[in-house]
Amino acid sequence: MSVHSLSLTADTLRRAGCVFAEDEAALLHGAAASPDELSLLVERRAAGLPLEHVLGWAEFCGRRLAVDAGVFVPRRRTEFLVRQAVELAPRRAVVVDLCCGSGALGVALATELDQVELHACDVEPAAVRCARRNVGGLGQVYEGDLFAPLPARLLGRVDVLLANVPYVPSADVEFLPAEARVHEPRVALDGGGDGLDVMRRVAVEAPRWLAPGGSLLVEVSERQQGAAVEVLRAAGLSPRVLVSEELYVTVVVGVLEGASETVTGGAEDGRPAAHGKR
Repeated sequence: MSVHSLSLTADTLRRAGCVFAEDEAALLHGAAASPDELSLLVERRAAGLPLEHVLGWAEFCGRRLAVDAGVFVPRRRTEFLVRQAVELAPRRAVVVDLCCGSGALGVALATELDQVELHACDVEPAAVRCARRNVGGLGQVYEGDLFAPLPARLLGRVDVLLANVPYVPSADVEFLPAEARVHEPRVALDGGGDGLDVMRRVAVEAPRWLAPGGSLLVEVSERQQGAAVEVLRAAGLSPRVLVSEELYVTVVVGVLEGASETVTGGAEDGRPAAHGKR
């Protein structure tokens, strides 16, 4: 495509309200195999379809992952949660990715660790199909509500529990950008009255599934962090809050304290015990 046509595409996207019109135009040009396909992609994006749904992929933790229409788009800010999980995980880890969406979090974590037994699940059939494409041979993906579809053999064995649960209060969903509100499943956005309903359900069940010293990681809003900490504490987990001002994201971590955490000198692999990481 010519520079001129690239400029015209950017103008079209800018008029449609795309903030990063030039960058998006370049991506659409790179994805189109013909002028007709480019016209279709630009039309879909200008109509408000999320860029990731138009392209069919999202970049997350340096990787391109498939994101089908109707599937929650992984947010770049959530890369902070994955980075914290990498620090907490033993080198050989059992990982569960709840509310996995496209499977982005589990895939990103699994590819950073030496040896992972990865299990992911989501209640949305479209998300499960998409996650299975992304996870591939890295692990297993199940369809069902939270812990329900997980095999019982995981009870008491999970080292890292990623729970990218919905945390938008129900009354605030209508104020989300149309890209999310219209094109992503509400079940992936709506966290109930105060936004923490799903997190509460996860926290109550988490101690049954976590191994001693295992960690639950959940993303919340800044104003929810105090309540989220109390949710984890009430569930019997040791909570702490991690914040990235750069990405404007808050992550709460709940650790299931156990005998393996009391050994002086840290974990067997020579790394500090999970609850001592920052």
